[in-house]
Amino acid sequence: MDIKIKHNRKQVMVLLLPGLILFLLFTIYPIAKLFYMSFFSWGFDVDLGHAFCGLQNYLRVLKDQTFLISLQNTLLYTLFTVPGQMALGLLTAIFINSIPKFSVSFRVLYYTPVITSWVIVSLVFRYIFNTEGLLNYLLTNVLHLMTGNVAWLDSRAGAMTVMILLGIWKGIGWNMVVFLAALQSIPKEQYESAEMDGSGPWQKFIYITLPGIRSTVMFAMIVLTIGGFNTFTPVKMITGGKPMHQTEMVLTWMYYKAFGNGEYGYASALSFIIALILVFLALIQFKAMRNKDRR
Repeated sequence: MDIKIKHNRKQVMVLLLPGLILFLLFTIYPIAKLFYMSFFSWGFDVDLGHAFCGLQNYLRVLKDQTFLISLQNTLLYTLFTVPGQMALGLLTAIFINSIPKFSVSFRVLYYTPVITSWVIVSLVFRYIFNTEGLLNYLLTNVLHLMTGNVAWLDSRAGAMTVMILLGIWKGIGWNMVVFLAALQSIPKEQYESAEMDGSGPWQKFIYITLPGIRSTVMFAMIVLTIGGFNTFTPVKMITGGKPMHQTEMVLTWMYYKAFGNGEYGYASALSFIIALILVFLALIQFKAMRNKDRR
């Protein structure tokens, strides 16, 4: 018996070994390498060597005004897109769950933006909101509501509004699918019992639906928060960080510093600061949900 167990363990180890090697090679090693680089003045020119600078890269990041602007933009984008996507996605899921006859058609309709390329939808939004774009054409030449074109993308506030609208619109379908699965897992008997007790739609939503999808809400919130910090393509396609890097996100700024300026040490330190911020936000979300469960 012991020989058979040892043989099975060897077989399992042999099967796991290729995956473990790939994980170490393409996940653990790059993370360790980035952490190592963050303590050096690492640049384009390898021949000049890499001088050890300790925590200077981390201090440079924290003192960098453009990084602080990009962090503000990222937090603002996440603060608006996460609840926006979740609220509209949940409403859509409730609507589809209540009409089984055409539910498949509506699922396809609402999920189409999710599977559409970020590059394509970003270019479409840039065309719509460009100074000579479709929106200005409709407002000035068709509806005659304005006498001149508005430079929607030439200001920080305007460009951020456009990207937030894009983020919300594109994420509704994913949230709809996630919440729809959670809604369908709630036993119908609970709603039937609530109706017999005289509960209305709002009471059923508060006391049955929300508690039933609480874990899904937590999951969606964490995933969408991470997604907000990973925003890259809309910025590159719509504004390119202009004007004067005022519309940069943390990921686009890290990309610019690494591959535009060749400051790999700085970019490595920035990546770990972003990781720490995400861990901090995730812990806050977990704590908030635990406090609600205790109540």
